[in-house]
Amino acid sequence: MNDFGLSIWGNSNFIIENGKVCINSASKPAIIDIVKEIRDDGYRGPLLLRFPHLIQKQIEQIHASFAKAKKEFAYEGKFNAVFPLKVNQYPGFVKNLTSLGKPYNYGLEAGSKAELLLTMAYNNDGAPITVNGFKDKELINIGFIAAEMGHNITLTIEGLNELEAIIATAKERFKPKPKIGLRIRLHSTGAGIWAKSGGIHSKFGLTSTELIEAVNMLKKANLLDHFTMIHFHLGSQISEIHPLKKALIEAGNIYAELRKMGATNLKAINLGGGLAIEYSQFKEASSRNYTLNEYANDVVYMLKTITEQKKEIQPDIFIESGRFISASHALLVAPVLELFSQEYTEEKLNLKKNNPNLITELIDLYNSIKPSNALEYLHDAIHHTESVLTLFDLGYVDLQDRSNAEVLLRLIGKKAVVMLGNKSNSSDLEKIQKEVQERYLVNFSIFQSLPDFWGLKQNFPIMPLDRLDERPTLPASIWDITCDSDGEISYNDETNPLLLHDVDVEKEDYFLGFFLVGAYQEVLGMKHNLFTHPTEATIELTPQGYEIKDLLESQSILDIMEDMDYDVYEIQDTLNERLEKSELINDTQKKQVLGELYLFLNDNSYLKTIN
Repeated sequence: MNDFGLSIWGNSNFIIENGKVCINSASKPAIIDIVKEIRDDGYRGPLLLRFPHLIQKQIEQIHASFAKAKKEFAYEGKFNAVFPLKVNQYPGFVKNLTSLGKPYNYGLEAGSKAELLLTMAYNNDGAPITVNGFKDKELINIGFIAAEMGHNITLTIEGLNELEAIIATAKERFKPKPKIGLRIRLHSTGAGIWAKSGGIHSKFGLTSTELIEAVNMLKKANLLDHFTMIHFHLGSQISEIHPLKKALIEAGNIYAELRKMGATNLKAINLGGGLAIEYSQFKEASSRNYTLNEYANDVVYMLKTITEQKKEIQPDIFIESGRFISASHALLVAPVLELFSQEYTEEKLNLKKNNPNLITELIDLYNSIKPSNALEYLHDAIHHTESVLTLFDLGYVDLQDRSNAEVLLRLIGKKAVVMLGNKSNSSDLEKIQKEVQERYLVNFSIFQSLPDFWGLKQNFPIMPLDRLDERPTLPASIWDITCDSDGEISYNDETNPLLLHDVDVEKEDYFLGFFLVGAYQEVLGMKHNLFTHPTEATIELTPQGYEIKDLLESQSILDIMEDMDYDVYEIQDTLNERLEKSELINDTQKKQVLGELYLFLNDNSYLKTIN
């Protein structure tokens, strides 16, 4: 059975039962059953399913790993975690995070005015708030207001001009003040796609010279007691553990030096984000070389070792892991609309009484192919078809001959795949699959729902929701419904050897699941072709099975246009006027068309009449 790498990336969140992807819980509900229940209520197009229990699982795992590491190494500092809102600001995630994170005092991180105001509204009482990124006077003022409201907030300084603004604001406002953190610019860099987030040439942080100046400025302003944290960030999705160890040594030494300069309230090191998850569904392309327990052990051990050597107190540990907490909680489900080779059937052949020799040879190959010669015959068929195309360009064969050659080539390829499909580890099958690829048209937008694939070629696990007790044989390239050639996830026998089933979607539904899409994909998604955020639902597990909650349909076309700053009343009035002026239909027909336009404008953009 092909488990589509579930044992690699799944983290025991899902299992396969009776050929279906199921939630790994006591009742084992099948994802396909949840999808069909939602669709029975009339919802079509892609669905984003949220699983709050997976948020809770990640929170529990991260706290358990650090608790275990602290106990093993007798670490005296506290452990704290905050979630960076930039990773997912959607209420369907944030509200669940703050509710489920309350027992752990789980906090939030903000990087803008809007995010900070959001944290002030939804963060749990007493849970930490950290504020990173560039700040103006207004944002700093909001930070002071948060402190005045009683929030446990730390403003992390990215540059000395921000510190000057904080010092000035402290003189103007009331007694409560936010804590102050300094972002340090390490020489150490991370590893992976986002490694440039760290290092001496990174976008953020203070150099050694600026750190010394910052401490002196705080002393002069009598604010040194408010300096409690240093912060660094090596980049998202750190693929290797060694750069983190190197960064911890550097940060630990800076921590000790700053305390020696008089910053005695400096008692925390914020590691930022970067804790990776496994996206790859193929062993050959692993996303990380470490486990969560290894990460926690290394952080705790390295900081304890350095502070003991420097004879300093062991700092509280803060992390800002966003991807690790949120990625697994969201699953995109989209129906397959069409397999493009379905048009290549024997019924589409229109053979002549006297066919060109190459067509006759293709017919013979099709009729006589067998497992022992499948690869050879496929290569012959490819060669013959290329020859037919050349002859067509020269005017020696007609369009019907060309059509027959294309149909026969596809039929021979599918026959070869079926013949060798039951042979495990068949090298011939692998070679054939490189030659014969199926194109699956799927009702979703890559630009909206998987922007990191489009922008960074970040792979996401993909698998059908059922038929998993049948062997998939077709090498699959996935096409979205946007009018853009970049909207494709191509088959690649090395990096993306995805095989799917040969299914007639006119007779039965076939749904694909795109997993681990809960981090960044929603907030980075773009409205290319005006396809917007898909319909979403929250799935809560119950002793009996599950409950569908917070079902929110994808935006209507009018709502999308309004978001694009169109005057929707003007659009409706203009459509009505142009319809009224039409002399091509009568008044009764105009009333019907007007009703149809109203329905279309108030529906979403995804394809519905097909699937």
